[in-house]
Amino acid sequence: MSLEIIGTPNSNFVRTIRMVAEEKGVVYKNTPEMPHSDVIKSLHPLGQVPVMGHDGFHLFESMAIARYIDNVFDGPALVPTSPKAAAKIVQWISFAQTSVDQLIMRQYVLEYLFNKDEDGNIVRDNIDKVLHKLSKMFRVLDEAVSSGYFGNDEFSMADCFLMPIISYGQLFPEGKEALESAKNLKAYFDKLSQRPSFINTSA
Repeated sequence: MSLEIIGTPNSNFVRTIRMVAEEKGVVYKNTPEMPHSDVIKSLHPLGQVPVMGHDGFHLFESMAIARYIDNVFDGPALVPTSPKAAAKIVQWISFAQTSVDQLIMRQYVLEYLFNKDEDGNIVRDNIDKVLHKLSKMFRVLDEAVSSGYFGNDEFSMADCFLMPIISYGQLFPEGKEALESAKNLKAYFDKLSQRPSFINTSA
């Protein structure tokens, strides 16, 4: 049975897992289930995506799924074998999963997408409260990719976690401006946007 990645493809974390599979050269099926669907609730205690199925084995949580795919399947290792080098990559993955995702996706992107008044106008109250934090985060990320990749000098799993978040963040005015102002991050985003794993998971 091929690898099954379950979750709506427009989730940044679903795209992360798809990028990991693409980088490994793994054949997979993306089953587009929404969060809190009956299928997802049967596999994740909080009904969150993504979840994974492989030969009757199921996992939830993006880090666990990504590490499983990296360890089980052939293809280039996305986390180094050296304990110290691996710890650095996991450090940046964790940072992306928590701080970066929470600010850019949860407090910024989703506010643009879903916090609207009855006439369909964007309610900016929460967006405006985090703009100073957004600018600071983009500066932090600009430094974090200064070596060419996210916290590293070569492509790793950490990049699979960061790229979908930046891709969503730059769709909206302040995020686009912050990216354009971050020289290293803009070059990084432009370079990795040409990577097949990013292109192949764009829809």
